[in-house]
Amino acid sequence: MSFLRHFRQLWVQVLVATALGALAGWLWPHFGASMKPLGDAFIKLVKMAIAPVIFCTVASGIAHMRDLKALGRLGLRTLIYFEIVSTFALIIGLVVGTMLHPGAGFNIDPSTLDPAIGAGYAAKAAHGESLVDHLMNLIPETFTSAFAGGDLLQVLLIAILTGFACTGLGEFGDKAAGVLEGIAKLFFGIIGVIVRFAPLGAFGAMAFTIGKFGVASLVNLGALVATFYLTSLLFILIVLGAAAWLSGFSILKFLAYIRDELLIVLGASSSEAALPLIMAKLQRLGAGKTTVGLVIPTGYSFNLDGTNIYMTLATLFLAQATNTPLTLGQEATLLGVSMLTSKGASGVAGAGFITLAATLAVIPDLPIAALALLVGVDRFMSACRALTNFVGNGVGTLVIARWEGDLDRDKLRVELARGAIDEVVLLDSV
Repeated sequence: MSFLRHFRQLWVQVLVATALGALAGWLWPHFGASMKPLGDAFIKLVKMAIAPVIFCTVASGIAHMRDLKALGRLGLRTLIYFEIVSTFALIIGLVVGTMLHPGAGFNIDPSTLDPAIGAGYAAKAAHGESLVDHLMNLIPETFTSAFAGGDLLQVLLIAILTGFACTGLGEFGDKAAGVLEGIAKLFFGIIGVIVRFAPLGAFGAMAFTIGKFGVASLVNLGALVATFYLTSLLFILIVLGAAAWLSGFSILKFLAYIRDELLIVLGASSSEAALPLIMAKLQRLGAGKTTVGLVIPTGYSFNLDGTNIYMTLATLFLAQATNTPLTLGQEATLLGVSMLTSKGASGVAGAGFITLAATLAVIPDLPIAALALLVGVDRFMSACRALTNFVGNGVGTLVIARWEGDLDRDKLRVELARGAIDEVVLLDSV
């Protein structure tokens, strides 16, 4: 009876489903590989509701603001915080990779690798856009195209404009903001239904990963994977832990509070899979609705800590594995370019691999064909990237909310002491 009572909790169901998916992929690889649609379908269901939630949350929050200068200050502080923390992530990946040498001893001759694999990702990276193109892409073609395309920054722009418009419409603006709040509650209810399918999504994603790439690929490059997970853990506990401590809360209690969301992200290998859930939990922890609505979607493009760690660490690994020495100047160039190429990388699995290809292009001595070494384990590393990105944005939101004076510290303390709650109860309370 005790097991059945615990099994009703979502995090237990996701954990069991992930383990069963790994087992199925190991024992029946073809069957495991065929389970990919389950994971993809769950992510698509969640992404279906993300844009409306962000739009309604941000627009209604701004509509109720009386000090619009505070909005500009919030945006500026958000970007400053993201840039500082992202730089720490890049540096820690570079330092750990230099100290532990995960690629030492491979002695790979790049001429023996399949150049088609690296060239394919390099071609995708080469189609990247200039800064002007990125800025232009912030503006959607139509009001609805942002929602249709699922571009979070475009949705955020529309939400900000809508919120500003409501502030100038007097009583009608207040009524419009109330309607938006009601629509947001409706979509959170939809997410409450979708989230019950998380175990199926986790089973399908893990079964596909093990069935497609096999445990052998993980063993062969185990040093890199272990180094990446260790580096990410150190970043979370030390860098994010320090930021949390300075803001008055414990990083360990915060991780325990979002355990359900962490397991969903791990199973789906996508930080977007739990985006609406983390928004609801951060509000329950005492962060203001407008702060949560602005910081979280912005962080998904500008605060990808896990992706930053991966790019510097993986580049050093490839250089070490192919016996390609990097000068101090090349490492400095790598750091600077990574600060640019990491921006805009999606929370969806696989995007980090393309940004890595774009980063490698600035180091001609390192052959792009070396990317073939990482194909077999990128999916395993993608899960760690997503988890680190997810935790980084959650901590960042609370830190910025404290910085802005938009954090109920008593509520934060009480909620963290109480611990995680059922997801349906959480979404019903939004």
